[in-house]
Amino acid sequence: MGYVVIILLLILLLIGYKWLFSSKTHRLQLPPGPLALPIVGHLNLLKPPIHRLFLRLSETHGPIFSLRFGSRRVVVVSSLSLARECFTGQNDIVLSNRPRFLTPKYVAYNYTTVGTSPYGDHWRNLRRICSLEILSTHRLTNFLPIRKDEIRRMLTRLARDNNNSGVDFRHVEIEPLLSDLTFNNIVRMVTGKRYYGDEVHNEEEANLFKNLVTLINDNSGASHPGDYLPVLKVFGHKYEKKVKALGEAMDEFLQGLLDECRRDRDGNTMVNHLLSLQEHEPEYYTDVTIKGLMLGMMIAGTDTSAVTLEWAMANLLNHPQVLEKAKAEIDGKVGQDRLIDEPDIADLPYLQNVVSETFRLYPAAPLLVPRSPTEDITIGGYHVPRDTIVLVNAWAIHRDKELWAEPERFKPERFDNRAGCEPDVHKLMPFGNGRRACPGAGLGQRIVTLVLGSLIQCFDWKNVNGERIDMTETPGMAMRKMVPLRATCRARPIMHKLLAP
Repeated sequence: MGYVVIILLLILLLIGYKWLFSSKTHRLQLPPGPLALPIVGHLNLLKPPIHRLFLRLSETHGPIFSLRFGSRRVVVVSSLSLARECFTGQNDIVLSNRPRFLTPKYVAYNYTTVGTSPYGDHWRNLRRICSLEILSTHRLTNFLPIRKDEIRRMLTRLARDNNNSGVDFRHVEIEPLLSDLTFNNIVRMVTGKRYYGDEVHNEEEANLFKNLVTLINDNSGASHPGDYLPVLKVFGHKYEKKVKALGEAMDEFLQGLLDECRRDRDGNTMVNHLLSLQEHEPEYYTDVTIKGLMLGMMIAGTDTSAVTLEWAMANLLNHPQVLEKAKAEIDGKVGQDRLIDEPDIADLPYLQNVVSETFRLYPAAPLLVPRSPTEDITIGGYHVPRDTIVLVNAWAIHRDKELWAEPERFKPERFDNRAGCEPDVHKLMPFGNGRRACPGAGLGQRIVTLVLGSLIQCFDWKNVNGERIDMTETPGMAMRKMVPLRATCRARPIMHKLLAP
């Protein structure tokens, strides 16, 4: 009897979907798209990497096209002009909501964090806190000693782990070094704790933290069919139970860190600053608000920087002439008597170009975080109904042959400023765009550039056995290297000074 009811429900849904979407299509000029299957729509097409699939669809249907994921309409934008249309003027306001999925309901405190909150007073307050209180230029400068200390520790570990005397090239796995550095940097800024490397004694807590971050990233977005086909929520209780448990585990972990910071108020950390604000405005700076800000910093600021640095090093190893040019610039401007510092970056335009070219070809988030309009809008002359999921394919825009000469080529020189021309760097969107762009963009840019410059300054680098680095990406929503990066390195003269007792 139960199966009969389910079949009848599916038939009614099929009839309803067909009437709903066909009638809307006749009334509105929606973006074009491929034919959809009954009920599931285009879910059958979703074979990763999704950013490459969307590029192929845009080549057939144009720079803006529509899909249907079950009961939810999706519009994909793949051109710079249309992306700018989305993120400027009134459209940017209307498109400042996030679509709701199951995971952030439980992990992100019922959609109340800066990344998941609906556009409104609460989100504006969170954004103001990020911009003025925890990620301002002044506060990031105050945290520079942490970045410098973690970089120095990484360089020392790299040299000592490989018994690097400066004579022979030794093999090294780069990803663990970068991952530990970026995790330590963010967690020290937020709470003052170090989890990885030397002088740490909380391995169990460190592993729990990294595991929770990995699970949240793996379950982010709309990873459950019930997010698209409401009838399947009846059968999705196991998934919902899993993400609810994940949210509870992360909340317990964050509460523990918050309580530690509350007991030790001497440190210069983001949490201690927020606790000071809590004393004056306890009704707004609640523990949940503070934990939400901690969660946003830790999720967004750890993995993405490590992924970008790994792609940057892979590109340099595959293009030794670029590596030598970047090294010559650093040697000429900084030398081998002291370690590169953040103020030096302004005098190293080629190093900045290398970072920009990495952001262009290998953005950590190839699809920008989804938006959802609060009312019907027009993009590119097409109607986009309210509550549509709007995706911008930054990866496709960064490789658009109408915007970039030789778009598949790694060529940092393309970002040299040319008189009278719009800087090409303005065409990039590795941190999103518009009013909901990532508030940590400045921090991400700083840490990636400083770490990359330090690795170039302190070591000579070569490919293993002279073989070209495999640049294949993983199929997930975050664009990682499929094959973790291995290389050989040899310490340069500056490392002898850093390692001297």
